[in-house]
Amino acid sequence: MIKKHFQLKTDKLSIVVYTIIIGLLTGLVVSLFRFSIEKGLYFFQILYISIRHGHLTALLLVLGLNPLIGLIVAYLLKKEPNISGSGIPQVEGQLMGDIKANWWSTLWRKFIAGILAIGSGLMLGREGPSIQLGSSIGQGLAQSLNLSHNRSKVFIASGAAAGLAAAFNAPLAGVMFVLEEIYHSISPFVWVGALVAASVADFVSAVVFGQKPVLALGYLPILPVKLYGLLVVFGIILGCLGFLYQKTLLFSLTAYSKLKLPKYWYGLIPLILIIPVGIFWPTTLGGGNSIILSLQKVSFSLPLLFSLVTLRFIFSMISYGSGLPGGIFLPILTLGALNGALMGHIFIILSWMPATYMVNFIVIGMAAYFACIGKAPFTAIILIVEMVGSITHILPLALVSLIAYLVVDVLNGAPIYTSLLQRLLKNNNQQLSVNDLDTIEIPVLAGGLMEDCLIQNLPLPPKALITLVKRADEVLIPSGDLVLRPGDLVYLRLEKSNLEKIKSFGYELN
Repeated sequence: MIKKHFQLKTDKLSIVVYTIIIGLLTGLVVSLFRFSIEKGLYFFQILYISIRHGHLTALLLVLGLNPLIGLIVAYLLKKEPNISGSGIPQVEGQLMGDIKANWWSTLWRKFIAGILAIGSGLMLGREGPSIQLGSSIGQGLAQSLNLSHNRSKVFIASGAAAGLAAAFNAPLAGVMFVLEEIYHSISPFVWVGALVAASVADFVSAVVFGQKPVLALGYLPILPVKLYGLLVVFGIILGCLGFLYQKTLLFSLTAYSKLKLPKYWYGLIPLILIIPVGIFWPTTLGGGNSIILSLQKVSFSLPLLFSLVTLRFIFSMISYGSGLPGGIFLPILTLGALNGALMGHIFIILSWMPATYMVNFIVIGMAAYFACIGKAPFTAIILIVEMVGSITHILPLALVSLIAYLVVDVLNGAPIYTSLLQRLLKNNNQQLSVNDLDTIEIPVLAGGLMEDCLIQNLPLPPKALITLVKRADEVLIPSGDLVLRPGDLVYLRLEKSNLEKIKSFGYELN
């Protein structure tokens, strides 16, 4: 008689326990980060409004504070260059094994520098820094537990998802962004950890800021099918504008690099240039969520909308190109909303649609503009659904996002965060030792390169070795005649210098 022994399966349960901790800590840190930025921005807007009313003291305060902020942030950047920009390319580089970061140094310096740079009114977003803050917390916990590189990646990815969830009260978008844009694959451990951490972080953020969606625009009427032709035109135009944004952003980085100054001093330029903008247009400062909310309440003329698009486009480039700690996520959404309002206004003037549907174009514009620039359409759709709090517009969102995405793809535009990562590695002269080995996980996907393939027939780079294959709960010996099936997880040990070659073969990496 064969006795079957009951055995608990605790591998994913342990991930859940630890990612609850990551989500809780990330939710607290990012909520404080978000709260501090909001208060800082409000303070600076009050100062600029006071200047308009003739208060000399306010002008002197701004003229003293902005350079001081520039000096403090420059010092922090000099000590920890890893905190520059949004932080998303750095997190992606960490997960690929191309970038090594000190989690504590990154965490506290990014926190302070991000509050100072974004809170001063520069047109930067809080979401990228929030993602890096969360990933640093995940990395710190992984190091304290002495986890392997592969298990550490789960914690880093979970922290990143939690960071975005807390920044925007959008847990599902946080998970999807990590899988689609940062991790580039769906691993059971990663999505479980990311979902748990994002949900906990979102709960903490909801306690602090309330449960109202971040961009609650009220009732969205259902767009009639007869107006879908306008959506096609809108998608094509947004795709072209998104491609322009990609190229201009990369150009802004090149332009700054030609200055005969150390990189950490670049931030002084936007901090000085933002002063006249703040004096004349104080409500345009910051990431832009207040502008998005005002589009439904205030009637903007066509020239004013065009001016706002131009102003925020230019200052988004000036702000981010300087390398100051701040993201482009929210500025992209703001530009998408403004472009949607602009195009909707034109369609109304031409009598092609009723004014009732203007808000639809604002919402659709946000999703499609981010979808084509980041080349992450699923994240864009889910994010806007969560941020706006309405599901009635999913079909037009998907249609315009897909069209804009395809336009950028045809124009050979690359995902902006991938382009930024490649530039970062190139500028930092990242050289990986050929003897530096790493073990990576490769999922066998249905319809993919590895499905129903013998291990001995797999194309692999030199000195690469498959160490084991996991199939459900079984560990299989990777013999040459083993046939791989969808759902299998292949563990491959190889030189880090061959990571890019593996991707060029067509493998999907975990």
